[in-house]
Amino acid sequence: MFGRKKDEAADLQVTPAPDAHGDHSRDPQSKKGAPTPSRRAQEEARKRPLVPNDRAAAKVAARDARREEQARMRRAMDTGEERFLPARDKGPQKRFARDWVDARFSLGEYVMFVALAIVVASMVFNNVNMQIYIFVFFWVLVAAVAVDAWLMSRKLKGKIMDKFKTVDHGVIWYGTMRSLQFRRLRLPKPMVQRGEYPS
Repeated sequence: MFGRKKDEAADLQVTPAPDAHGDHSRDPQSKKGAPTPSRRAQEEARKRPLVPNDRAAAKVAARDARREEQARMRRAMDTGEERFLPARDKGPQKRFARDWVDARFSLGEYVMFVALAIVVASMVFNNVNMQIYIFVFFWVLVAAVAVDAWLMSRKLKGKIMDKFKTVDHGVIWYGTMRSLQFRRLRLPKPMVQRGEYPS
């Protein structure tokens, strides 16, 4: 009879409640021996603002960071430093394409200047025959530029395949568009002289 009361008392024994900071002894992720942060520290961590209190200072800092990034990018356009180039100009294949295009002479380099001269000539010469000659010359020039750009793109693709065994998406178009720009206005600036083809 007395033994039965002892068993019932044992069954009714309540597990002690965790302390105010939480019982981490059963948490497998908690580090043993590490002190539990105080309630005040936990509340301050939760109250930490998501944005800085001084918004004006944060705005000035962000503007300065943007200016510094733009300055680095402009310097990279002049020096060809790979780290700070825009994403569209990065990569070894695009560098190879730039150097290869800059080393050759392309008809497309001067097409804008010739087109401007044709426009001026068409306004100066009102003769019908001269207008026809100018019109024909313009379309012959356009056809010659298109053929030159196509031949250049085929040769550039072969050179890239020989060196890299594959051609990244957009590299040939990138080189073709560069060949249509006047050499001195190209960005990033040319790093090779005429005839200095990359190996």
